[in-house]
Amino acid sequence: MNLLVLGQFLGPLYWLKLDCDSRVTFGVKMTTANVEKEVLRILSGVVHPVTGKNIVESDHVQDLQITGESNVRFSFVPKADDPPGLVKEARKALEAITDLGELKIKVQLPQSGATAPSANQVNPPDASVSGSGPGKVPEVTKKLGVLGEKTKVLAVSSGKGGVGKSMVATNLAASLASHGKSVGLLDADIYGPNIPLMFGTKGRPTVAGAKGQEMIQPMEAHGVRLMSLGFLLDEDQPAIMRGPLISGVLKQFLEQVDWGDLEFLIVDMPPGTGDAQLSLVQSIDIDGVIMVSTPQVVATGDVARGIKMFERVNTRILGIVENMSGLACPHCNEEIDVFGQGGVHLLGEEMDLPVLGRVPLEPSVRISGDEGNPTVVSNPESVAAESLMKITSVVLKMLDLKSKTV
Repeated sequence: MNLLVLGQFLGPLYWLKLDCDSRVTFGVKMTTANVEKEVLRILSGVVHPVTGKNIVESDHVQDLQITGESNVRFSFVPKADDPPGLVKEARKALEAITDLGELKIKVQLPQSGATAPSANQVNPPDASVSGSGPGKVPEVTKKLGVLGEKTKVLAVSSGKGGVGKSMVATNLAASLASHGKSVGLLDADIYGPNIPLMFGTKGRPTVAGAKGQEMIQPMEAHGVRLMSLGFLLDEDQPAIMRGPLISGVLKQFLEQVDWGDLEFLIVDMPPGTGDAQLSLVQSIDIDGVIMVSTPQVVATGDVARGIKMFERVNTRILGIVENMSGLACPHCNEEIDVFGQGGVHLLGEEMDLPVLGRVPLEPSVRISGDEGNPTVVSNPESVAAESLMKITSVVLKMLDLKSKTV
């Protein structure tokens, strides 16, 4: 009987067949040569979902050593198009062999520029610019055909965490969907995937399609199609991964999720100016970036760095949303500038960017997010919801789209 072992990470799109009901045993004392042969046989059953090759023939497995009491050591070299969890599947496969001793897998990142990039890979950082070091960024290589030709891709970003970026992305997507737009929301905030919570969605995505053509089916809530690493992790499980794996997650979320015929794909970016941002702009054409900031200087300074990063990679920035712009006292209605005032206005002037709107600090926004019910849906008459819907209208006008229904 063949056992189908699904990956725990993005494993629905790759699998491993074991020729037994549960665990593999040698049955007899194995020589070093036979242990090596068996290990390679098991690892050859782990197939890369993109290339169709197993991880042995694709040189993922290197420097295999068998020592002592059947101790196994080898290096695992990730590739640019790897899905996350591939090395985890390799470990799980070998752990099914009961007669093995200690198992050590060293993840060895490949040297930059060691192999020439294919047509589907981004250029290595030191191959697309003359020289390297501070101030050098990779050349942007646009990839067409990942989504529908008419899909507008909007990234919601910030340079600093905790400024309400995910809240803006959530309400932008829900606002568009509530008025009949076909909308998808990609949660690219790998280290803090909050979209499942903010849409009140639990469970794991399913996989559908013929063998070799499987696609992840996005979750859906409030009329928005959703994909997030949060759906694939346990509630308290951290996402511990480096740049190449982050790029692999985003690539799979773009290319192996059945988004359908979208009018809009909203991307909730992680804070900062790292791998996720560069991977996105090197994978698809972005129609616009919406930056989010609070008025305080410590936030606007980080957002300014994020703006400059997008400018360096020739990505259009639509403008800045000022979040938590003021708190109305529930007793006297006096506005309290909890995070100061005027900071985003000054940032817009310095960067020559418009302020798309200001969202006040309201308890209802926090409550709506915690309950998984976006403010524009749960409390559309609130000042915050009205501000968010006006921001949506402004964005559509900047994209030269009809906004009369928003």
